[in-house]
Amino acid sequence: MKVGLVASLSRPGSNVTGVTQLTGELMAKRLELAHELVPTATVIGLLINPASPAAEDAIRDLRAAAANFGLQLNVLHASTEAELDVAFTTFHKTGVGVVVIGNDTFYVSEAKQLAAMSIRNSVPAIYEYHQFVEAGGLASYGGSITDSYRLAGIYAGRILKGEKPADLPVQRATKVELIINLKAAKTFGVTVPNTLIGRADEVIE
Repeated sequence: MKVGLVASLSRPGSNVTGVTQLTGELMAKRLELAHELVPTATVIGLLINPASPAAEDAIRDLRAAAANFGLQLNVLHASTEAELDVAFTTFHKTGVGVVVIGNDTFYVSEAKQLAAMSIRNSVPAIYEYHQFVEAGGLASYGGSITDSYRLAGIYAGRILKGEKPADLPVQRATKVELIINLKAAKTFGVTVPNTLIGRADEVIE
């Protein structure tokens, strides 16, 4: 709704419908998990794309979440690959213990590069999607892409059978996944608590 594609989730009001994920709602939880993964970190970084419609909300929510844990939040903006590199270098130089990477389509396309920058600068990070962890990142916590595709496929079938998109409420994919890379944890010198390993949907060793 924030980008104006539909009037509301229940009544799209146009010839558009689809599937949305829990994204901004999970940002504060991602910070909590970052704190669990690196409890010695007193400064947590937030990497955010200033062009994202949800950027201001994310910064506000994470400042509140950081304050609840008595943590300092260091916010850096990046909307190009060069700025991403500068951001991770800055996180390293300023003593940030762990980084929360914001939700953004540009960051999704740069998942492998983000993981490489995290490793190169010795700054562990938690991201939204599994691609980051598979590329060597520490952890991800976000909506299941598989679940979203399944719901989208069901809608595609209904539309092909004649239903109108405007009559189909936007569905919200509610399944979330926690993925942890123990090999990366060893590289970063992070000891992952057994409680987190037990809660993970997937553990990469």
